[in-house]
Amino acid sequence: MKEILMKKTVLLLLAVCAFLSSFAQFQRPKLVVGIVVDQMRWDYLYRYYNKYSNGGFKRLLKEGYSCENTLINYLPAYTAVGHSTIFTGSVPSIDGIAGNSWRIQNSGKTTYCTDDSTVSTVGATGNAGKMSPHNLWVTTITDELRLATNFKSKVIGVSLKDRAAILPAGHNPTGAFWLDDSSGNFVTSTYYRNDLPSWVNIFNQEKNIPKLIKNGWNTLLPIAKYTESTKDNEPWEGEVKGAKTPTFPFNLVKAYSLDKESFRQTPFGNTLTLAFAEAAINGEKLGENDCTDFLTVNCASTDYVGHMVGPNSIEVEDVYLRLDKELQEFFKYLDNKIGRGNYLVFLTADHGGAHSEGFMRENKMPTGFFPNLTKSLNNYLQTQFGVDKLVLDAENFEVSFDNKKIELNKLDKEKIKTSSINFLQKQKGVLCAIDETRAATASIPTAIKEMIINGYNRERSGDIKIILQSGFLPDNYKTGTSHGLWNAYDTHIPLIFMGWKIPHGATNKTVYMTDIAPTISALLHIQMPSGCIGKPITQLTNVVNE
Repeated sequence: MKEILMKKTVLLLLAVCAFLSSFAQFQRPKLVVGIVVDQMRWDYLYRYYNKYSNGGFKRLLKEGYSCENTLINYLPAYTAVGHSTIFTGSVPSIDGIAGNSWRIQNSGKTTYCTDDSTVSTVGATGNAGKMSPHNLWVTTITDELRLATNFKSKVIGVSLKDRAAILPAGHNPTGAFWLDDSSGNFVTSTYYRNDLPSWVNIFNQEKNIPKLIKNGWNTLLPIAKYTESTKDNEPWEGEVKGAKTPTFPFNLVKAYSLDKESFRQTPFGNTLTLAFAEAAINGEKLGENDCTDFLTVNCASTDYVGHMVGPNSIEVEDVYLRLDKELQEFFKYLDNKIGRGNYLVFLTADHGGAHSEGFMRENKMPTGFFPNLTKSLNNYLQTQFGVDKLVLDAENFEVSFDNKKIELNKLDKEKIKTSSINFLQKQKGVLCAIDETRAATASIPTAIKEMIINGYNRERSGDIKIILQSGFLPDNYKTGTSHGLWNAYDTHIPLIFMGWKIPHGATNKTVYMTDIAPTISALLHIQMPSGCIGKPITQLTNVVNE
């Protein structure tokens, strides 16, 4: 009997020791770095692969875990929506970020996604800092990390764009910083703090922009080697400010003197952003604490250049080759500062981008321009209902009505919507027009149906969603390009995890943008964000947690 009790006691002790051992071994990385490359199509990973260095995009692919079929699962595919979805695992119908801007349906007023009139700029004069995350209705993964550690973890958001710094950093970060064009400074708002940290002041005092643009912008390689792109002067390309043609080299000092915002349309915007990210790590001592810290970085110049000249340009190729080298140096910095294997990095994009209309037309691909139909739709509805200007706008691929006018004139809104849909579906370039409140029963493919439903926010979205035919662009993009549609060129994005406990590998299984936040949550063993609808990428988390 004693022997049996002894055996049971030993087994119990072993079980307790095993439990305590596994508990003691639980750990998190010192630092998580979330990099969002603005307007990065998935195919850019491989289009320029043979010209990439070994330490940038190639290192991510060779050391990390790549989700090769990562898709956006909502509409519209815009910057603010992408950043909010990446870091919340949510969608516009739940998180409230229905676009870069939207119309509040009750009032008809337009609101920018991060506008906040109750706060003030910190770090410059002007209104560039009158921003906050108050329009975001749910928590972010960065919020959840702060909550999980009783706010001991530090969180910093960095971008040239206000929305791309603010939304990823969440509601109560250590700081969020973005570029004020007029001063050339990184700024914040009184929502976060009343003065800039000393490290930000030091960085701003360096006046890095004049240093970065003084030699202009020429190609990194001999221009003849840019064989993945069309020639260096195409009619569908836009120009840098002050340039007569879209051809290298560009005089950036002249461009900057004409328009300070033009700095964003150069590869050096990414250079500045990553330098500021390193300053943030040093200044806030990220990765040196007992708790995991989180840095969000948006490389936005890829978007500005893409809009200006389109994906098939030498300019875009050059931006990615330069960004690749800068990522190589950034990863080396993290290796030395935080320690290889001590940090977790993921790289993705907020959306992709369509080819330029002129490029597609010249190469006999489906394409065309789609006009703003606000005026013509209003004219049509006036003939049907006898009231002018029932439509507030038909922009951003959706129609918003003047609900007050409809109510005042005692009109039947359902009939107005039906008439509008009939009109829209006869227009060139329209694949279909859908009543957003009835998308679930529409005779369209399930994938598009779900994207409309996920993107529809009853307070901040229009009544009718316009789905264009493949290759069609808004007609204000006679040069360059845009994005926002359901097609793969806008919604197929890269997603690679690398570093702390991440195995090397890849999957072609479909993953959605909404799956990023719950995957990070699972890796860190913290709660998912409050509006999350995504699922952890188990091919990755199961291996890491073994």
